[in-house]
Formats: sequence, C-alpha cells, structure tokens
Amino acid sequence: MESTNYYIPSVSAVLSSITCLFLFFIVKKRRIPPFVLSRWNELEEKCSNLILSNKDIKRVSTILLKEIEIGLCKETNKIADIKCYPTYVRNLPNGKEKGKFLALDLGGTNFRVLLIQLGEATPEKEFASREFPLPDLIRNSSGEVLFDHIAECLALFVKEFKVDKEILPLGFTFSFPCRQEGLTKAKLVQWTKGFTCSGVVGHDVADLLQKAIHKRDDVNIKIMAVLNDTTGTLMSSAYKQPDCKIGLIIGTGTNACYVEKVENMELWDGESDNSNQCIVNTEWGAFGDSGSLEFIRTNFDRALDSTTPNCGKQLYEKMISGKYLGEIVRRVLVYLAKEGLIFNNSSYVRLLEADTFKTKLLSEIEEKPENDLSDCKRILEELGITNFSQEDCAKVRYVCQLVSKRAAFMVAAGVATLINKINEKHTVVAVDGTLYRKHPHFRHLMAQKIKQLIRPGLTFELMLSEDGSGRGAALVAAVADRMDREETNRN
Repeated sequence: MESTNYYIPSVSAVLSSITCLFLFFIVKKRRIPPFVLSRWNELEEKCSNLILSNKDIKRVSTILLKEIEIGLCKETNKIADIKCYPTYVRNLPNGKEKGKFLALDLGGTNFRVLLIQLGEATPEKEFASREFPLPDLIRNSSGEVLFDHIAECLALFVKEFKVDKEILPLGFTFSFPCRQEGLTKAKLVQWTKGFTCSGVVGHDVADLLQKAIHKRDDVNIKIMAVLNDTTGTLMSSAYKQPDCKIGLIIGTGTNACYVEKVENMELWDGESDNSNQCIVNTEWGAFGDSGSLEFIRTNFDRALDSTTPNCGKQLYEKMISGKYLGEIVRRVLVYLAKEGLIFNNSSYVRLLEADTFKTKLLSEIEEKPENDLSDCKRILEELGITNFSQEDCAKVRYVCQLVSKRAAFMVAAGVATLINKINEKHTVVAVDGTLYRKHPHFRHLMAQKIKQLIRPGLTFELMLSEDGSGRGAALVAAVADRMDREETNRN
C-alpha cells in the first residue's frame, strides 16, 4: 500500500499566513502600499478632524441654505455671511449681438484683456488675448495706481491690435466681493486674494476704471457691465446650454452664482420687465464668517487664517480654494513631523516656511496611481527634504487626499444646495477655475457627493466653462450693447 505524505504547516507558517492576510485587508481598506503600516493608526487619528462625515456635509448644506435666505432678505442682509447680491444681469445672448467687444478679467496675480467679434451671420471669433502681470507693489498700493496701470495696459492692447480708433464696449470681470447697484455700478465690499489697495473699498470699481481711462487720450472704451467671474462663467456656458443656471469658480478663490426669481430677491431695485429672473452673486466665500462652520474647522484652518490679511473673513474659501489648500497640507505635515509621525530621519527645515507647499503639488502627487510615489519623491527632494522613506511619501499623499476630498465635499454641499433651491428637473452647473481644471479627482469627488445630496428626481451636469471670466464678460457687454441699441431704436 502506497503511503501518502501530507504537509502539515508549522505554527509559525500559519501565523505568517494569517498576518499576510490581515495586512492585505488593512492595506486594501486604506488603499496604501503594504510597506507603509507603522504608526498609521496614530497618524489617522491625528488627521481625523479633516474627514467630514455625511452628517457633517448635510449640516453644511442646511446651514448654507439658511444663510442664502438671510442674504436674500432685505431686513437681514446686513448680517448675512452670504450676501446674495443682484447682478442686474437678466438677459442672455440671442444671436443678434454684433461688433467688437473687450473683456477685462481682474482677479489674481495677473489680469487679462480679451477682444472678440460677434456677428449675426458669423460665429463668435476671438481676435486676441493678452495677460498682464500685477506685481505685489501694485496689488498693495493705492486704487489710483492700480487702475491707472490697468488703463495703460488697455491702451497698449488696443494699439497693438489696431482698434484704438474705435469705440469699444467692455465687460469688466472684477472677481472680488462687491455690492452690485446696477449693471455698470459695483462697490467693493472687501479685498481678498492678497489685494490691499487703498481707496477702493466702498467705491464703485467701474467708475474708478472709467476715470482712469478718461485720463488718457489714446483709448476710447465704454464700460458696459461690471461682473464677477462666476457670472461670466454662467453666461459663457448659457450661450450654448440654456439649462445652465449655476456658475461656479474653484480656483485661487471660490464663489457661486445662480438664477433666482426676482420675487424672491428683496434687494432687487431694478426695473420690472418681461424677465422675472436675475443672476444672484452669492459671494459664498464668506460662508462661516459668523461662526457657523466652527463645528468642522480645525486648528490647521485657524492657524492659517490668523496669518492672512483678512483674518476671520472668507472662512469657507480658506477651506476649499487653491490659494490655501497647499498651505493647509504644509501645516498638517509640520504638525505630524513634530509629533514624530513623519520625516523622522529627515531634515524638513524648508517646510517650516509658509507657502512653500503649493496647491499645484497636491494635483501632481494625487495624479499618479496609488502605488506610484515617484512624483511625491521628486517634490520632497525639491523642497529640500532629505532621507525620507517610502512610508513618508505615502503619508504625504494621504494628507493631500484628505485635504482635497474635504474641499471637494464642501463645494459639493454648496452646489447641491443651489440645485435643490432652483428645483428644476435638470440643472447645468458651469464650472471654471484652476483647482477644478487641474486637480485629477476634484470633479469626480464633487459629482459623487452632489448626487447623494440633491433631491430624488433631480439631475445635474457639471460643464467646464469656456473662459467665463473673459468670454463671458464680453458676452455680457455685447448683450448690454444690444439692449441699448434696441432701446434707442424704439425711441
């Protein structure tokens, strides 16, 4: 009788197999490489306040809706975080706009001038676009210096493209919180994005620019509309998609606008005509300024806020926009390093300097597959961090993912609130901004969470806007010019 030999594993082999299976499930759950397991529980606990539950997100949405209603009410608008300013933009392009139109886009470290031509028989044509730098010296000088500089650049632009002899209607995209008092009148409420120019807060920015233009004899430009980039974003997409009712910017800063019924706008003091709607500029970056977001703000958020020129202001924006996400990540990493949870054998002196970890680095780190940490290694080397480990790289990536996801979910809460408020079967959301465009997962994270938050039966589409702050502004100017000509013809 033939004997059969059976392999009986040793106790150590069994334990080893069980351990491998245990590690496999842990790694699968955390979606991190298997070589990165030491002290992860402690690190996750230290970062847990960056993770928002569904309950947190729904609470953000509920509070934001209440703040919008406070902003729409004339009696309570003064105390509202979300001001809900009427934009006085009520009409959309109808194809009868014709002529050459300028757009001026001011909202960051550069400003842009755009020239387009519209005609009844020809499609829209972009003639030219130029960017002009705005050095720190100008962004932190006086309003007169700022607008004189812009007027000079406008003169250079129209001369370069040989339209300096023509009267050019201009749409002025001014991407800062303003109280709109007419299509061509908007008073700055407060500077954001690092601007501190004196003599502008409380003044009509269109008037300041027009006066700077009138000082010169080499340019003939008429400001037809002043708007912010969110309004331009909505208009640019509505030109092609009539269901577009929300404009959203997620870039250096953040803001949203939406189409509201005039009857719900107690601040409305414009004319009554056949149009019963108007685009509302929410200025939602200030959401939370009265303390309503303290239940999710972290010590990292508070520490960052304390270093900004507008401390205590634009708190929602400081949790979700491109100007701040990199700095939040840097502060988290420094905290973890001091706690001995990362960079234990490394020098990270440069990381102690503010603003050394730019938001674009989050996109670069998160773009590669989970097991590819090559970009993270390169970035840490460029930051002068030495002797870091694979585990350090994975932890950096983990922190970036937490901060990005929190931002995307908070934006989603805002967008879902607006979709529910509009309450139409299908709503197109026009989106623009460098963070939305360049981050590899932001759009998906947003869409995933919006779908969970909107009412049953409602649908939505996130539509990447084509140059809303430029093209959209020119279209607003074109519509305003058409309306003026039609009014003249009627008279």
